[in-house]
Amino acid sequence: MFFRLGTRKSKLALWQANFVKEKLESLGCKVELVLITTTGDKILDSPLAKIGGKGLFVKEIEEALLKGEIDLAVHSLKDVPMVLPDGLTLCAITERENPYDVLISKEGKKLEELPPGAVVGTSSLRRQVQIKRKRKDLKVEVLRGNVDTRIRKLEEGLYSAIVLAYAGVKRMGLEAYISQVLEDFIPAVGQGSLAIETREDDPKVQKYVKALDHWESHLRAMCERAFLRELEGGCQVPIGAFSWIESDKIYIKGFVSDLNGERFIEGVEEGKVEEYVEVGKRLAQKLLASGGREILKEIY
Repeated sequence: MFFRLGTRKSKLALWQANFVKEKLESLGCKVELVLITTTGDKILDSPLAKIGGKGLFVKEIEEALLKGEIDLAVHSLKDVPMVLPDGLTLCAITERENPYDVLISKEGKKLEELPPGAVVGTSSLRRQVQIKRKRKDLKVEVLRGNVDTRIRKLEEGLYSAIVLAYAGVKRMGLEAYISQVLEDFIPAVGQGSLAIETREDDPKVQKYVKALDHWESHLRAMCERAFLRELEGGCQVPIGAFSWIESDKIYIKGFVSDLNGERFIEGVEEGKVEEYVEVGKRLAQKLLASGGREILKEIY
């Protein structure tokens, strides 16, 4: 079988695409990478919340998939919008890497060790509010670009520290830069997993792609995505969620916050593993009833 795999051009995206390419080729497929520039790759001087959010990194790739120009696509799951275009499906979710955020600082200082007024860079509202809740005396500024670009800006002295996803840092072989793993920060929905997207009516491709699916990571991802979809959240709202499975139960912890981190509504929900979608929805409904609905109305 010969497949064309669509991907963005960044080093991290290419690592992810080659990871999937190698897995498929081990199953006897031949895979060609098709490099696609997305809107999110072109606009680097504005916060994602102001220019459209998650879909900016997948729209052009999904269009190529629908047109038949590629046969499958690989995305960071956290970049994939909650509603997929008609005719497309998330056929597989790979085994999840460490889902947490990390702090990288020039002198190896932890978040609590940074001096008052230190500038911390991140493009994520979710990260911004959690930084502010820990350290109101720090200055948080928008930082866009790929992993290499962000680290370079740190080294040039534009920031005292930056916050990135552990998974991306590890995949780029840059773990030595990590000053602190922020395990008390609630991650982005799906952070650490890769999503492989295919056309719904393409069983030949799906037969091979499904062999790369990791059952537990898939269930956890769908639980978290159900939570986010119920909240109707996107990049304009600080929202995070993380789920885990113990025995026959699935648990999810999540939050929704105003833009300043002053009203921070969080909670935990649990249920049977097979109820993974309903568990995510229940947590969202709990947060909405506890003040989340008012926060969302104000932001939107």
